[in-house]
Amino acid sequence: MVRNARVAVVGGSLGGLTAALLLRELGHEVTVHERSGTELEQRGAGIGFLPASSRYLAERARLDLDRISVSTRFIRYLDRQGRVVHEQDQPYRFSNWNTVYRSLLRCFDPDRYLLGRECVEIRQADGRVQVAEAGGAEVEVDLLVCADGIGSRARACLLPDAGPRYAGYVAWRGLVPEGDLAAHAAHLVDAITYYVFANSHVLVYPIPGMDGSVEAGERLINFVWYRNYLPGSDLTDLMTDRDGAVHEVSLPPGAPRPVHVEEMRATAAARLPEPIARVVLAARAPFVQAILDVEVPRMAFGRVCLVGDAAFAVRPHAAAGTAKAADDAWALAAALAAKPDVESALRAWEPGQLELGRNLLERTRRIGRRSQVDCNWTPGDPELIFGLHEPGR
Repeated sequence: MVRNARVAVVGGSLGGLTAALLLRELGHEVTVHERSGTELEQRGAGIGFLPASSRYLAERARLDLDRISVSTRFIRYLDRQGRVVHEQDQPYRFSNWNTVYRSLLRCFDPDRYLLGRECVEIRQADGRVQVAEAGGAEVEVDLLVCADGIGSRARACLLPDAGPRYAGYVAWRGLVPEGDLAAHAAHLVDAITYYVFANSHVLVYPIPGMDGSVEAGERLINFVWYRNYLPGSDLTDLMTDRDGAVHEVSLPPGAPRPVHVEEMRATAAARLPEPIARVVLAARAPFVQAILDVEVPRMAFGRVCLVGDAAFAVRPHAAAGTAKAADDAWALAAALAAKPDVESALRAWEPGQLELGRNLLERTRRIGRRSQVDCNWTPGDPELIFGLHEPGR
């Protein structure tokens, strides 16, 4: 077992916090280095709360998951007229990013969660890792865990050719307070509801309120609508915000230009079933997430490793992005507990996580192609069930 290591986790989001908490429990001296100058917040990011995503909070923090997530019973498909054309029993949990982040953050030592600390260079020598940070600070550790997301600076240092690649479509996203929809929300809170049409699909599901409330009437109804935009000028125009700045990954609420919001809403009114269109039209500040793939040939580099979206950014269709990051962290903790030194632990850890990342990325690519390109998405197909290791698991 690796003992008393100094560990720096670069990136303080869900995967980074999970890794930090697990490695701290092994007795290591862990600090989190988050580039943001303030605690993180994502307005409107609903997440599928798979078992790997909730595992730390359930097993170690002993939280009642019903207090931080919303359960649904069915998968339901509508036709253009809003009629139910397919329904199946399939329980899921959904939460929102803020609720899960705050729950994990409360478990960590606040004086070891360091803000405004951006990694700009990584060096290894004499059995140590040196991390140079913006502003000139340097940190020396025994293990560096890089969990700094899809735009990872650490990955750019280690694998400069392994950057994000655009998948050909984006997700328009938005939230509506359940109370704003009144009686119309009743049939949207017990299911994840889909509508699939030519080269597109949209889904709607309930999540906790922005304050974490899971009480009826205080929850949020979340929509995710996948729409194709050609790479180049078409995508660039969409991802140019109100101030003229171009965003690579996402446009936050309030940033999309009115011309695009208006076009999106007009298309929703014209083409979506009325129950789903009502949600899209009621969202006050829709935002845009570009669908990007990241794939790496390696995850371990001596005493440095990449986890979560820093290694594999997968499409949302399996609801497994946060689960993959958590699984990377749990597997890393197990390897450090089983091996005598950091480098042998990372060598043992890497093959399984590479295989998991590649398989998940390929599965989400297939699912995305079925709706956005091939138009052969079939309600009830088992491959479409959410899951990390395989559909339903």
